[in-house]
Amino acid sequence: MSAFGRSVVAAIAGVALVVGSAAVAAAQGPWVAPPEAKNLKNPVKGIDNAKKLVEINCVSCHGTSGHGDGPAAAALPPPKPANWTSERVQKETDGELFWKISNGRGVMPPWKDMLKENERWAIINYIRTLKGK
Repeated sequence: MSAFGRSVVAAIAGVALVVGSAAVAAAQGPWVAPPEAKNLKNPVKGIDNAKKLVEINCVSCHGTSGHGDGPAAAALPPPKPANWTSERVQKETDGELFWKISNGRGVMPPWKDMLKENERWAIINYIRTLKGK
């Protein structure tokens, strides 16, 4: 590879490192949903098939009991997966949780592109069943 080619590759790698580091750093602070999310009301009653959806999509990071200790959690950069049983998570409104699940952050994907709206609301109902466990 020519000297120019090596310098282009090095520049691209440097930009990727800076952008990747900035994304991780930005995701490390408190995760706060926008004010308008707080008042969103959950239209779904019950958990429907949420437990199955969680087993398929969430357990690898959030763990089987929702403690944020899934098999992939240890290898993830900060922020680590939320402990759904924690007082902090349980105190959030359904709307705040819905916004977070829908939009993702850091390595957590935006589930609005992969799960239907009613499925995301049902997952919140499932998360509520984990309070104090």
